[in-house]
Amino acid sequence: MLNSMDDGGSTTNLLSPNKGMGVETGVGIDNPSSQSVHGMDHTTTPNEETTSQIPNENESVREKNNETDEDEVQLTRKRKKTSKVWDDFVVVTLRDGKKKAKCKHCKSRLAIIGSGPTSSYKRHLNSCIPHKQSLKNQQILNFQPSGCDVDFVPPLIGSDTKYDENKMREAIANWILSTEQPFATVEDVMFVKMMKTATPLFEKVSRVTITSDCFKVYEHEKKRLKALTKAASKISLTTDCWKSSHQKIEYMVITAHFVDHNWRLQKRVLSVVHVPPPRTAVDIADGIYKCLQEWEIKDKIFTISVDNAAYNDKALRRLKEIFSRVRKLSCGGRLFHIRCCAHILNLLVKDGLAIIDHIIGDVREGIKYIDNSEGRRLNFSKAAHQMQIRDRKLMLDVPTRWNSTYDMLCMALKFKDAFPRCARISSRAVIILTANLYLIEVFRVKQTLDKGSLSTNDFIRDMVKKMKEKFDKYWGECHLVMAIAFVLDPRFKMKLVEFCFPTLYQNSDENIKEVKNALYEMYSEYLEMHDTLVRESATHGSEHERNVLGLNEGTSLGSGWEAFGEFIKTADLERPEKSELDMYLEEGVYREKGQTGMESFNALEWWNVHKLKYRVLSLMARDVLAIPISTVASEATFSAGGRVIDPYRASLGSDTVQMLICGGDWIRQVHGVKKKLKKEEFPIKVLLPEVNTKH
Repeated sequence: MLNSMDDGGSTTNLLSPNKGMGVETGVGIDNPSSQSVHGMDHTTTPNEETTSQIPNENESVREKNNETDEDEVQLTRKRKKTSKVWDDFVVVTLRDGKKKAKCKHCKSRLAIIGSGPTSSYKRHLNSCIPHKQSLKNQQILNFQPSGCDVDFVPPLIGSDTKYDENKMREAIANWILSTEQPFATVEDVMFVKMMKTATPLFEKVSRVTITSDCFKVYEHEKKRLKALTKAASKISLTTDCWKSSHQKIEYMVITAHFVDHNWRLQKRVLSVVHVPPPRTAVDIADGIYKCLQEWEIKDKIFTISVDNAAYNDKALRRLKEIFSRVRKLSCGGRLFHIRCCAHILNLLVKDGLAIIDHIIGDVREGIKYIDNSEGRRLNFSKAAHQMQIRDRKLMLDVPTRWNSTYDMLCMALKFKDAFPRCARISSRAVIILTANLYLIEVFRVKQTLDKGSLSTNDFIRDMVKKMKEKFDKYWGECHLVMAIAFVLDPRFKMKLVEFCFPTLYQNSDENIKEVKNALYEMYSEYLEMHDTLVRESATHGSEHERNVLGLNEGTSLGSGWEAFGEFIKTADLERPEKSELDMYLEEGVYREKGQTGMESFNALEWWNVHKLKYRVLSLMARDVLAIPISTVASEATFSAGGRVIDPYRASLGSDTVQMLICGGDWIRQVHGVKKKLKKEEFPIKVLLPEVNTKH
């Protein structure tokens, strides 16, 4: 839990009030020590009253010290009690002669008033936690199957456990943030009932209180994340804008990508910024810069990935100018602005689909017509059977997902001879490419487009022409970040660049040379940073060693160990004839036994293992391999935004929206909770019935 230490060294909960929480035990209840002076109580059976024995000689001294209730003496039988409440109490007499009713479960003592009513004892039992747990254990028989090795799970609140209301509130705040629950959930009757079932001491909290608790958790996690980003060498950003359909307000999400000290790739949402209209390049640039100032990471920014909107281009140019004034950007700033590859591919596909939009519409409506009734599905299945078509499945796409449109067209193309028999539907369809974000897949896209441009079909050539224009607009020049990232993957090195570039670019030799020059330029920058750190470490280290040993400037240790240490530090600054980059590129590509293609491989893990061999190059690879070449990470936050700002919470302030989205992202990372999947439409599979050939 989120605790802090006070001046006395005690632990204080993050949500703790000024005073500790006590447990109410009702009127007339004493609060004795847990043990008597002699370590035992002298009591009778539950259905007996007793008389007191003679007190010992130390009684007067003990009374002066307020210890008259510490010793209890044995009582003798008087008469039987008839109330069932005495099954849970014993009557004890203290040395001052006073009688008390002692709870057998929590050891609390209640006053006895003659032969009066027992209602106060019943009220105590209703609030006695150990008594309730005892009843629960008697009612539930926990039978385990034979051979079961399930560990025993203790109750949430045991007889010797102190209930902590503040920890419970903190846990609820974590739950609210990580699962995107409304604040009003804590006021729901069934939620309160569930919590009281788990622990009767649970006290209902209001939505105002839980909102305040969520802000406290958010601020605490923000401090932890600041420490994490402060330790990072370089940080790459992705950003995208989103308009809430319920608030009619635009937000910009900024996500950080970096590798931590354990060589694990980290992704964190830093900020959800309200962007006032009109959304200009200046607004975007200022929003990003203010975020970087708040997080104190403006000197660590490596790259920024955005989509291809015009205002993003202007905003990145503005930021590039600002950063160039105060520090040197890697490779002269050529890597600073990253265009989203997924967005480029989407534009390319849309241009191709626009030409056959009417065909796609006809196919989509035809499948809807067939799927509208069982009779139509049967008639279409008979037509397919007559045409010797064995497939029995069609698919209806999601219009906003072009990959599902591709699947729909592929399946419909198999039934092109069956469609005319059932409806007047155009059977022409074109296979549209899909590609992921890797260089080899971009190579395949270009290869297929080149092949399509040579088609004898005029329709195909015209469609491919528009797609190629879009491809050349964004990928006609060398994509340095993508190429450098693949060179620093030990499975590919320069081999993949040399394989793909002749197909991607007409002037492939010049582009390959540009990649090599950028590699060596970046390596030189990292080598210089490494040498600077070594020199600073050597200077500070020598001063610290002499101070610890109490040596003056001219004092010698009288042994060779200090001299040897200075020699090693100097040797670290000497550059070998062959650089780490030269040695890395000269070695063969990495291949695991039995590896044939793009099997699962963690390049960061490989560099972590080889960081002693490549002390400088491994740092460069760590930062480059953390660069995202798509804004998908920031766009994915919009699905959470849509759930957070639903129709019932459209009045949330921008600060609260940021707390919910960012805090939820951080808490899920802390507890390893997966984010809720966005509710999306899925393609509809249309299964055709089997045709009975016996009739």
